[in-house]
Amino acid sequence: MPVRSHILPVIVFSQFCCTSLWFAGNGVMASLVATYDLPSSALPHLTSAVQFGFICGTLVFALLTISDRYSPSRVFFISALFGALFNGLTILDFNTFATLISWRFATGFFLAGIYPVGMKIASDYFDKGLGKSLGFLVGALVLGTAFPHLLNQWTGSLPWKSVLIITSILAILGGTLILILVPDGPFRRKSQKLQFSAFFKVFSAPDFRSAAFGYFGHMWELYAFWAFVPVMLTTYKSLHPQATFSIPLWSFLIIGAGSLACIAGGYLSQLFGTKRTALTALSLSGICCLISPVAFMSGSQLVFLIFLLCWGMVVIADSPLFSTLVAQNAIPENKGTALTIVNCIGFSITIFSIQLLNVLQNNIPVQYIFLALLIGPLTGLLSAKSRKKNLLRPDQDAFQTQ
Repeated sequence: MPVRSHILPVIVFSQFCCTSLWFAGNGVMASLVATYDLPSSALPHLTSAVQFGFICGTLVFALLTISDRYSPSRVFFISALFGALFNGLTILDFNTFATLISWRFATGFFLAGIYPVGMKIASDYFDKGLGKSLGFLVGALVLGTAFPHLLNQWTGSLPWKSVLIITSILAILGGTLILILVPDGPFRRKSQKLQFSAFFKVFSAPDFRSAAFGYFGHMWELYAFWAFVPVMLTTYKSLHPQATFSIPLWSFLIIGAGSLACIAGGYLSQLFGTKRTALTALSLSGICCLISPVAFMSGSQLVFLIFLLCWGMVVIADSPLFSTLVAQNAIPENKGTALTIVNCIGFSITIFSIQLLNVLQNNIPVQYIFLALLIGPLTGLLSAKSRKKNLLRPDQDAFQTQ
């Protein structure tokens, strides 16, 4: 059954619009700190609040099997509306550190109905070539994540609240487009009843577990890297006062470059296999963790920025590939729940890595703290290597039972 040509572009654009909510607070962090007299540790706490909200949201969505029992497009739309609302509340004048944490938590909660549900919608439409389709989808997530930094650069002469207002408007637009233009897909298998056991049942398959644990290793590194990109750039400027680059602009470019890597990874997976491509990207990001202290020593800001651009690409390139493997090895009627569960656990891991970097930066020079991110790639590689059967032919998708 041919898929209408507008489906993937609409899903991708809507995902970009809605996931711009994710780092909207980070994009205006300096203004938030100054306006509400926040503590210096606000960055990791506000970032972790979004992550923790997302974790709680995915846990609720998974336990109630929401995206398998109800129309994923409607779930996406409703989640986008609530996410936009709570993101918008961040601009209220009476906010305190506690209320800001609450609004960011609530925004993260409803992102659970956007990111994994968006992947579920895509998997309901694209049975073959799912890796390429999710490459575009996760690429949109990356651009959405980076976009607030670019907005902060563009709106430098405007009130910082405009960044949050624009991202909320985009989220409403994205949710509306999904509701109107993307009905339930032809490969959707609706779950007819509430299945609390599905949360545990999905991990019964060894191939699914292996794909999931590869994703978990990737997640240890990813969001900690994204959250600390501005810190990396600020640290380099303090070590090399002659550096003249714009921190908001380069934060956007470094994070946003990952969108191209996601798309390229999707195409490469069709040539070399999904697992092989994912493990290559995971290995390269691990190498970046390892040599990061050396990069800070470089007297050339161009060399440093190119290094971060490369890291920003390989750190995310494996994400749509591991998600593809998770979707392909999940029980069909629990596919949405499986994706949501894996997201739930993966984002739980990000809180620990973000907070670990926060502790380390208060105790050792910042240029050395990113060595701790190497734990993720190493763990993911060891887990994935434990299932070798699919490193056979370029046309095979790794982990998938043949």
